[in-house]
Amino acid sequence: MCPWQFLRARWQSDPCYAFYGVDGSTCSILVYLSQIEDFCPAEPGRNHTAVPWHHKTASYTEKVFSLPSWLLKFIRSRVERMSERWIWAGRRMKTSRNHTATPQMKVLLYLGALAGSVGHRFEAMVDRGGPLGELVQWADLSACLTVLGHNLSFSTSHLIGAAPGQGSCPIQRPLTFDLIYTDYHGLAHLHRAMGLAFQHYQCRFRILDSFGTEPAFNLASYAHIGGYETLWGSWGLQPLQYMTMFPHTPDNSFLGFVSEEAAKTGMRQTRLQPGSSQKDGIAVDLEIHGTVYQPPGHTSTLPSFVKNHRLLSQENFLQLLRRAKVFVGLGFPYEGPAPVEAIALGCMFLQPRFDPPHSSLNNDFYKGKPTTRQITSQHPYAEQFIAKPYVWTVDMTNRTDIREAVKSILKTKLRYCSGQALCVTIPGSVALVLFGRLGLGCSSTAQEVNHLFPAYSPWGRLCGLQREPRLFSCAGADSAHRRLCPCRNCERSQGK
Repeated sequence: MCPWQFLRARWQSDPCYAFYGVDGSTCSILVYLSQIEDFCPAEPGRNHTAVPWHHKTASYTEKVFSLPSWLLKFIRSRVERMSERWIWAGRRMKTSRNHTATPQMKVLLYLGALAGSVGHRFEAMVDRGGPLGELVQWADLSACLTVLGHNLSFSTSHLIGAAPGQGSCPIQRPLTFDLIYTDYHGLAHLHRAMGLAFQHYQCRFRILDSFGTEPAFNLASYAHIGGYETLWGSWGLQPLQYMTMFPHTPDNSFLGFVSEEAAKTGMRQTRLQPGSSQKDGIAVDLEIHGTVYQPPGHTSTLPSFVKNHRLLSQENFLQLLRRAKVFVGLGFPYEGPAPVEAIALGCMFLQPRFDPPHSSLNNDFYKGKPTTRQITSQHPYAEQFIAKPYVWTVDMTNRTDIREAVKSILKTKLRYCSGQALCVTIPGSVALVLFGRLGLGCSSTAQEVNHLFPAYSPWGRLCGLQREPRLFSCAGADSAHRRLCPCRNCERSQGK
């Protein structure tokens, strides 16, 4: 069936055809095929640039900023609170560039997880003290892009020039934005809206993906064969297009977030605890404060010795942290920004050890996430790369372990200075090639089977190379292969 015959019979199958003026008549179909899909020769005298939606600039600009009020409030509060430091950083960066020009890009921040019914559920969760890690990262990303001088649009709407409908119609090329930052929810929205054009522009997407996407889950054909299909994977992007909260694996890009500067003064004697568990082993030596949500009219279930501040604004929460000695993790949320901010403000972080480690195999939260990581504590990054004396990981079911950790924390005297040097520049001359042990991935070696290459199998003495770049995985591991790992040496607190 040729395109004209298809549209004659199926023009009502997708609202986008009517949006572009198709009404079933021969004339409207020919106009659509010549002007929108460039399938037919252009009709004499027709203006090809006069696409119905293309000139609605005013409404388009207004929609860019039509964010939920609660989201705007959070982002504005965080960015304004740190505005002086952002401005200072921008000026310092401008000076260090030695007048090197950087091209300005048009960037769309498309918050898919905050749109529609999903956004309403997220708002309700935030109002009750739910995790704010995603919002922190979106706020910091928007500030960073602005300081870098890019033209930024921020929205939860379909603002990519796509007609309403199911994605059967093409979008106007070229795409308005040079880069689109979104999340997995937004990626699905854009795929439906852009239709066939999605694949053409997918190199422009950057996915905020807090927990990372390993290459084995990313390529749909391989994920299906190897049993790595999940709800969130199989998009076939370059692994570096996934941007993580913490540096889980070099396969993805580390975006991170901004934390307060390290405390410059001595720590005061007030203590902070953000919940109620493990209280007995801590309350003996510390005054416990909490920020636990309490519904109106409900009686608190917290012990009388816990001073509960309920939900606090960002500024008030940071003021409480500045007076604290210990920040206690209760096992959730996983791998969030709060412990790092607490450490930067002078707190020690006391967190639970997970035995056995949490993963997609035994934990509902990680189930379906495109990663095979084994989570050994609430915050593995803090445990491994910050570590003692700033981070203490203990068995929270063992009261003796908790008491001993608290006593050690109270005896610890640290010299905090402005900006803890957790990262230093490593010269390229220190690059190494390491031969990993059986069963270890390159991420583990530095400090199944296609996504394991390059690797060596001692059985048969076979060495496998990788032909598909999107399947190269630092995280991949298998008991039958030894990984050949490109690595570099680093400081313990530096990360991977």
